Amino acid sequence: MGKVSGEHAESAVRAAIAAERRELATVFDGLSATQWDEASLCSGWRVREVAAHLSFGFRYSIPRVAVELVKARGSLNRMTDRCAREDAAEFSTEELASFLRDNANHPWKPPVGGIVAALGHDVVHGLDVTVPLGIGRVVPEDRLRILLDAVDPKSFAFFGARLDGVRLRAEDLDWSFGSGSPVSGAAQDLLLLTFGRKLPAGRLRGPEAGRFTLA
Repeated sequence: MGKVSGEHAESAVRAAIAAERRELATVFDGLSATQWDEASLCSGWRVREVAAHLSFGFRYSIPRVAVELVKARGSLNRMTDRCAREDAAEFSTEELASFLRDNANHPWKPPVGGIVAALGHDVVHGLDVTVPLGIGRVVPEDRLRILLDAVDPKSFAFFGARLDGVRLRAEDLDWSFGSGSPVSGAAQDLLLLTFGRKLPAGRLRGPEAGRFTLA
């Protein structure tokens, strides 16, 4: 994820983050007990683990993160996975939703990527929940534009995205990325591909769509 420049641009991104968190909190409020235990697009995580991870940055101080990272033998992935599972078991679903709403304006951002990456974190993990649940939530265009304009191939390896030889082409926005065989779909679904996600069948079109479809 790239960075924004200028006071107005940053304030717009912060407003988008706050709105996204409040809207996701409302989504979580409306989930049934069964839905909380459904699988998300994050491999190995249910909806409740994703919700716990979304509020990780608000609840863990820098010293505590350092301690958890040492416990995970320096593995960021191992640390976030363990913390998500432990927190999902510790907090109620009401608490997991309220963490997002109560921290809508929290300044947390990932160590790499800045404030745009913070928006990407919230939007993508929100889709990790709503897409497999079939909720049909549409991320507002202004938020998608910020993230799509910041797509950076240098981040693909970190997220496990393999987009070599394909051209992503949005059907609902004027946006495309890459070169090669076309893969078409909704802009928010294509954003998920840049974060290494695979999608349920029927959401993508093109001869290479099967590469990015869940078995």
